[in-house]
Amino acid sequence: MKRVLVLIISILVLTSLAGCAKSANAPQESSTTQDKSLVIATAADLGTIDPAVAMDNSAWKISYPAYERLVNFKGSSTEVEPGLAKSWTISPDGLTWTFILQENHKFADGTSLDAAAVKYSFDRLMTIKKGPSDAFPSLESVTAVDPQTVVFKLKTVFPAFLSTLATNGGGIVNPAVMKEEKDGDLGQNWLANHTAGSGPYVLSEWIPEQSLKLTANPNYSGEKPKLASINVKIIKDPSSQRMALEKGDVDIAENIPVDQIKELKSNQDLVIFNTPSLMVDYVYLNTQKPGLNNPKVRQAISYAVDYQGIISSVWQGNATQMRGPVPQGLWGYQSDLFQYTKNVEKAKSLLQEAGVKDLTLNFMYSDNKAWWEQEAQIIQNNLAEIGIKVNLQKIAYAAQREKIDAGDFDLTLGVWSPDYADPYMFMNYWFDSNNFGLAGNRAFYKNDKVDQLVRQAASVNDQAQRTDLYKQAQELIVQDAPYVFLVQKNYQLPMRKSVQGFVFNPMLQDMYNFEMMNK
Repeated sequence: MKRVLVLIISILVLTSLAGCAKSANAPQESSTTQDKSLVIATAADLGTIDPAVAMDNSAWKISYPAYERLVNFKGSSTEVEPGLAKSWTISPDGLTWTFILQENHKFADGTSLDAAAVKYSFDRLMTIKKGPSDAFPSLESVTAVDPQTVVFKLKTVFPAFLSTLATNGGGIVNPAVMKEEKDGDLGQNWLANHTAGSGPYVLSEWIPEQSLKLTANPNYSGEKPKLASINVKIIKDPSSQRMALEKGDVDIAENIPVDQIKELKSNQDLVIFNTPSLMVDYVYLNTQKPGLNNPKVRQAISYAVDYQGIISSVWQGNATQMRGPVPQGLWGYQSDLFQYTKNVEKAKSLLQEAGVKDLTLNFMYSDNKAWWEQEAQIIQNNLAEIGIKVNLQKIAYAAQREKIDAGDFDLTLGVWSPDYADPYMFMNYWFDSNNFGLAGNRAFYKNDKVDQLVRQAASVNDQAQRTDLYKQAQELIVQDAPYVFLVQKNYQLPMRKSVQGFVFNPMLQDMYNFEMMNK
């Protein structure tokens, strides 16, 4: 009997093993997917992830998959498609938008998502009035007509309105968050490190300076995600990120320098995702500071920078020099706009005309982007050539953002990518004097004529007219040089070959379609 029993158990074990071997290369079944985890290495911890407050893609990486929006960006394109809204209509004057919601959508706690929740979310967004609300500059009111119908009224025509609804700020928040309200903050303190949405994932763990964890939302109305969890590890050292990626400890590494990415191409276990993007890299010049409040000094700085040296050494050729504020590939880009090139003698001459000498500037940057330190060092050397002393200040990313918002800096590095396919994302955010600080105008730049032009361009639907207005504004801006327009970079992301289903959308830079990904 013992022999028979052993034989039966052996057969069962072999059968089981044979089944496992067969399924390894077979299509993934839902029963085998929920133990899968995707691990991502990033360089810095996050600030708030409240969709009504957060203004950077690093935070949106966590919040975007935790919330649903009325419309979504379609695949890798800049077009939008239905999300929570299954249809919509627009009044002839372009001021009233009526949305019909999908049925049976629930928040992560199991409560229903209806038109009242949509109204609550936008009322909250506009009451808090932080950076994300700037995506809806003409929004006047939101009305829940019935559980499935919501009406938006605009004060003025806003041509990018539909696209803005797909941005992170358009995420629909569970009204139950009011249980966490303290001192009238509308739940901001709690939502800074929690999620309250209906998206495919919820934030389940956050260990400051170490890691964050997203887990699949059991009440998500869409197709069940194939990945049970997303783990984001904070690994500040790029070399450590690379080692973790090659060992298989992480699946995606976000902050490996370009020169090391090049070396990873020979690793058979890895793939390098590489595509043109609309992400730009630039220097904010605080135009309110002594010396920097003189446009000739700012022009001199723009003439001092070795753009081609940065492209070749920092980016290994995987970038192009910016030509003004609007990146190539987005309508409104001006191919004939004046472009600064390195000209030391011209820069020195401008400083002399400005009557400025022995200028010392503090150049702030953070650990958020692996390439910033190298760029900062190059620019420090460039400015030394024209007699400007630069003190480099490396600080934590959260501290950098606080200082930018307060205008407590001379020079600092930044990146920007559009949240929707409209030059408004660059021209109005960066240059409208109503947007000082993290809201977008991080140079604290004010030019009354530029204000007039960009505001007019945002109030008409005719694209040809808007293009002309933005062109006039760009010509003035380039002369005023409130930013050093560095490079437009390729999006490069090294990942293990086991990662499947990633789709890059230029509107969602540094973010992921987690709900469609697999391993």
